[in-house]
Amino acid sequence: MVFYFKARPDAGDYTIFMGLDKFENEELIKYGFPEDVWFHVDKMSSAHVYLRLHKGQGFDDINEGGLEDCAQLVKANSIQGNKVNNVDVVYTPWSNLKKTAPMDVGQVGFHNPKMVRTIRVEKRVNDIVNRLNKTKVERTPDLRAEREAVNAAERAERKQHLREKKKREEIERLEKERQAEMRSYKGLMVTDKMTSNKDIASSNKSLQELEDDFM
Repeated sequence: MVFYFKARPDAGDYTIFMGLDKFENEELIKYGFPEDVWFHVDKMSSAHVYLRLHKGQGFDDINEGGLEDCAQLVKANSIQGNKVNNVDVVYTPWSNLKKTAPMDVGQVGFHNPKMVRTIRVEKRVNDIVNRLNKTKVERTPDLRAEREAVNAAERAERKQHLREKKKREEIERLEKERQAEMRSYKGLMVTDKMTSNKDIASSNKSLQELEDDFM
């Protein structure tokens, strides 16, 4: 089961979500989206909280309100972290999560530690936690199917872009050929290389003589 929450309106139209337990967290790690940002209480056991950004956004686009919502939610869902003040919460893009065979269920590392950031939560703010809990919706999604649907849509989008690129290139090729043909035609029509009827009449040559000159 996955719990879904709505971030505060001034943070943007974002969904925050977390798994029921470590087994659900394992699925969220495996089938995350590129737009997901992962939050966890540093050096303590806690829920894995995710913020799903809009396509094309990165974790630099999270504003202060969005960060506070996620940090408060992850602190409130840590047995140890919820009891103490001055808790550090770490967050990083889903793509930076690293999973290796020896790790326990729900445990993760990082591909690049430099992409992990920390936010200090001085204390639990009940107003924030209560507001988020009022928006909570429980669902049992098919995370694998959702991920595969996104992959299929991305493949279709790439194919469409490729088709459009090839079409543009073909149009450009035909236009270049047309321009080259026009330049060639203009070269044949240069005035000083042409003989007008007036020139023929003034030359006092017979038609046979002109044909002989041409040959």
